[in-house]
Amino acid sequence: MSVPERMIHGPLPLWDTLRGSVQGVNKARNQDHHDAEGLGTAAQPLIMAVADGHGSAAHARSHLGSRFAVDLFVQQARQFAALAEPRGGTRPPSLAWLMNYAQYTLPRQLVSAWQETALGHWERSSSHGEPGLSPTDKLVLYGSTLVGAVLTPRVFAAWQLGDGELAVVTDDGQVTVPLAPDEADLGDETESLCSPQAWLRVRTHWAPVTAPARAPRLVSLSTDGLSKSFASDSGFRQFMAGLDDRLSAEGPECVRAVLPQWLTKASQHSGDDTTLVAAWHTATALTEPGPVPPAGGGAADPADPADMTDPYRSDE
Repeated sequence: MSVPERMIHGPLPLWDTLRGSVQGVNKARNQDHHDAEGLGTAAQPLIMAVADGHGSAAHARSHLGSRFAVDLFVQQARQFAALAEPRGGTRPPSLAWLMNYAQYTLPRQLVSAWQETALGHWERSSSHGEPGLSPTDKLVLYGSTLVGAVLTPRVFAAWQLGDGELAVVTDDGQVTVPLAPDEADLGDETESLCSPQAWLRVRTHWAPVTAPARAPRLVSLSTDGLSKSFASDSGFRQFMAGLDDRLSAEGPECVRAVLPQWLTKASQHSGDDTTLVAAWHTATALTEPGPVPPAGGGAADPADPADMTDPYRSDE
């Protein structure tokens, strides 16, 4: 269905979402979890989250930890969005107050809720005769990363703990990764919800929306199975630019149809579970139609290495 055809049947939401997840090769189960809800309006804020359970023997319940992380983030994000866009004539708090809430209150509440949920699950499902496990040991079993975002007409805020990526295509087409750490993690080491004082390790992106036209064109959350499939950071950024081009050229429905193939290909290169949740600003369809790619793919196809100067890893 093309964008003009959709417009005939009613107004577009502010954001159109797409998502997918692929289990890694030779993995016993998919440790990733994800969710997305809402349209980006004041009444229905857009909330997205992805989480990646660590998956090693030391983190034997991390597939549950990633699910807890996403579910609890969605709950916290709903509360944050209700504060940012209050209903019933209530005056909204200042942006400075909201920023403080986003940077300090939400991370502490989220980590506390995750730890309480993980420990509660342990108590309900484990033999109490198992010796030697401290609360810290129990939390390690559920270890998970998290990337989450909230978009309302007033604010765009995002949070990250551990690896994975928040990628943003700005209104002028620039690809940014605003929550990338100052220094890359070594090997498979990463920050985690099970880390001591994990709330202090949460990175926050704060971007008030000054005008609808200045909102990002594309916001993407992904686990590190996607970024690890590229030989360099530039390959990942090129993928995101191509995703934006493809959405502009063909619309979300066409991209949804091929997204599983792209994620499968990425997972084959990284060997890891690969998950992506993205939101495309529908106003882009009205102002930035983008070039239509040639038949059989082209520069707007982010999954074709031949058209992306071979961005995928060459050593797989």
